[in-house]
Amino acid sequence: MSTASRRTGTTATYTGDDLGVGARIARWLRRLIVGVLLAAVLVVGGTALRVWQVARIDDRTPADAIVVLGAAQYSGTPSSVFEARLEQALKLYEAGVSPRIVTVGGKQEGDLFTEAAAGKNYLVSRGVPAESILAVEEGSDTLLSVEAVSREMSDLGLSSAVLVSDPWHSLRTRTMARDAGLDAWTAPTRQGPAVFTRESQLHGIARETGALIWYQITHFSADFPYTAEQ
Repeated sequence: MSTASRRTGTTATYTGDDLGVGARIARWLRRLIVGVLLAAVLVVGGTALRVWQVARIDDRTPADAIVVLGAAQYSGTPSSVFEARLEQALKLYEAGVSPRIVTVGGKQEGDLFTEAAAGKNYLVSRGVPAESILAVEEGSDTLLSVEAVSREMSDLGLSSAVLVSDPWHSLRTRTMARDAGLDAWTAPTRQGPAVFTRESQLHGIARETGALIWYQITHFSADFPYTAEQ
């Protein structure tokens, strides 16, 4: 065999091995990508299912306090979302779930009142004694609000809370409250814009699924800020 032939044969063999390695790497990468996508689907789907399941819980076990998560208010008047939460807290209070209601939430840009103060004023106007309401005027998102409530309740020797928010917000709120040291469960409102339509329900589940996954990864809140004009 000539030198040229030997070189040609060697080159052909090397190219074939190279292509074989490349094919194996490509198959490995495809499997890795499929595995990652499958895991992501399972995580997102499982979290969405849990958001939906906890949204259906209405636990009225007696607690040290009924905690109402704040929402938008306009010059002291609760928004329709906030009003629905406050009405649910009122029902729980009247049912004897707790002798104490905690409203929570600070001022956002453009606000004249804190969410906590607006909530307390609303409940007083509905017949709840002012001394039965603790306004925690802190917190610009769910996590900061829950942590502020936990500190205030701890200072008062209180440890258990039934949380009132929108149904889809329940799992994330409960997770954060327990992480903050509260013995917490949920009794969400069943009225208001968050539950009016299928579209709002699906939007709420999708949003809370993403927000909960973000919190579990980072331990930061994924709430969006708002102004009083929104």
